[in-house]
Parts: sequence; structure tokens; C-alpha cells
Amino acid sequence: MRKDRMADSRTVLVAAGVIVEEGRVLLSQRKRGAHLEGVWELPGGKVEDGEDPRDALRRELVEELGIDVRVGEIVDVTFHRYVDAGRTVLLLFFEAERLPGSADPRALDVAAFEWADASGLDPGRFPAADLAVVEKLRARFSGQRPSPPTIPGETSDNPK
Repeated sequence: MRKDRMADSRTVLVAAGVIVEEGRVLLSQRKRGAHLEGVWELPGGKVEDGEDPRDALRRELVEELGIDVRVGEIVDVTFHRYVDAGRTVLLLFFEAERLPGSADPRALDVAAFEWADASGLDPGRFPAADLAVVEKLRARFSGQRPSPPTIPGETSDNPK
């Protein structure tokens, strides 16, 4: 691989929050002009150099939605390469809960936000990097076990 291509493919570390209240999960919509504008995602953002991912998530949720949270354990980790955009991301999805006295969410640095139940977790609304955790949330809300990941070219008759 050429050196200049290697510099372009540096992995971005992202922390995202899985905030569930009353059987619904908090989602935010990417704003105009952003990579993947208009798609829905679990809120969060880039981890700065040397920043603890939990601190980054707290910071991002204040900046984007105006909410204060307690960050819990990691519930999922995803690595995804956006070939068309020439970028890769490593996403750390943390369980999080709003602190007592936190403001209600508001769209400060996102296009919009919503509280979604299982019916609002249509995979077509989300970026590819979020699909595995979205499937787990859909299963959690519907009381089912999540489906195993699908590997292109593999069927149940042709396990690898």
C-alpha cells in the first residue's frame, strides 16, 4: 500500500451512547453537510487524541443534545470501512443513562433527535457501521434473540 493511501485510511475512534428510557432508545440525525448526512444513529462522536472514550461520549452528548449522562459498560464494538468515503471507524457503543436533573434532549448540534421503539429501528435508516447494534436493540425491544451476522455468500446450508 502506498504511504499516502495509508495516511488517508487512519481509523477514527468514535464513542456512541445506547440510552434507553421507557422501552425506547435515543437517536440523533446527522446534520446537513456531514458525512452520511440525514441518517439516524446512536448519538456520540469522535474521541479526541488522548481522550478517554467515556469522557468523549459525555462531552459529545452535552454538545449535540444538551444532556448529562452516566456512561456504563461497552455493549458493542464495531469496525467499519466506508470504502466510498475513504475512511474507517472503530465504534465503541456504551450503555448510558441520563443523570437525575439532566435536561431533556434538544437538537443543538444534530439535525434532529427522536426516541425510537423497535418499529423505529429500521436498518435502512442507519449507517452500515451501526447495523449490528441496531439489530441487537430491535431484538431486545421485541424480546427475541438477535440474528447472527450474515456473511455475504454464506447460507445456513453452507457454513464456513
